[in-house]
Amino acid sequence: MFSVLTPACKSGQNPLPTRPIQTSTNPDVYQSTTDAVQKIIRTEGIPGLYARLLSGLLGTASQNFAYFYWYTFIRSGYINRQPAGAAISTLMELLIGAGAGALAQIFTIPVAVVTTRQQTMPLGEQQDLKSTAQEIVREEGWTGLWKGLKPSLVLVINPAITYGMYSRIQELVLKAFKRKDMTPGLMFLVGALAKTLATVVTYPYIMAKVRLQWKPSKKDAETHKPYTGATDVLKRVMAKEGVSGWYTGMQAQITKAVILQALLFMVKDQLEKYTILLFALLARQKRTKIH
Repeated sequence: MFSVLTPACKSGQNPLPTRPIQTSTNPDVYQSTTDAVQKIIRTEGIPGLYARLLSGLLGTASQNFAYFYWYTFIRSGYINRQPAGAAISTLMELLIGAGAGALAQIFTIPVAVVTTRQQTMPLGEQQDLKSTAQEIVREEGWTGLWKGLKPSLVLVINPAITYGMYSRIQELVLKAFKRKDMTPGLMFLVGALAKTLATVVTYPYIMAKVRLQWKPSKKDAETHKPYTGATDVLKRVMAKEGVSGWYTGMQAQITKAVILQALLFMVKDQLEKYTILLFALLARQKRTKIH
């Protein structure tokens, strides 16, 4: 069930998705997430926090559609090759989810590249979705629309890390509090902690992916040497900013991811509980009618 719900953590468009991009590509302009939000409101107003919302929604919708398509395709193929009634292990669910996520990235990353480029364009250089895509193809060729694919494929392990952390922390919490099940509050906290740990582990690659897809302003383009890959991004950021540079903008990313993931786990567990209860009530009602 977890793998099916994984894309939900990528949705929920709000002001925060733009902030990690802005702070991770403009560390000299924005000192922190709070500083970024304040400066954007001052220069662009509240609408600036929702910059390129339409393209962001398009990216989320296309990625989730592709994920669900490939997840259903791979999972159905796997089930058809197993003995009737055989259960799918958690590990296999995660592998299927990772495979679906990787295929979804391959087919939808052009939208993410265009959206990232739009969200990081300086004032006065901003363009619509179509014009941005045309500019990328004109300057970098069609392969430019797949910039950052390698780190994106690596990042499909993020949900697996999150789920593994969640399961382990849940076991420890239940044992520590001597409980049989989790309260919604505990689910939220455990989900938040699990997602935070997963984000800390994978954030350097998140930052590298964004910087690969980013284009410097016209003023900075002359002095900025284009990145050749994720490793090049990490090396150059390390040389200029140190290890802390790998985590520029992480505060906003964690805030967004933690809220969405914690809510996801809380709703997921409650849905499972009430679904089981509903089936039990329906079964009891059926037995009553028979007698």
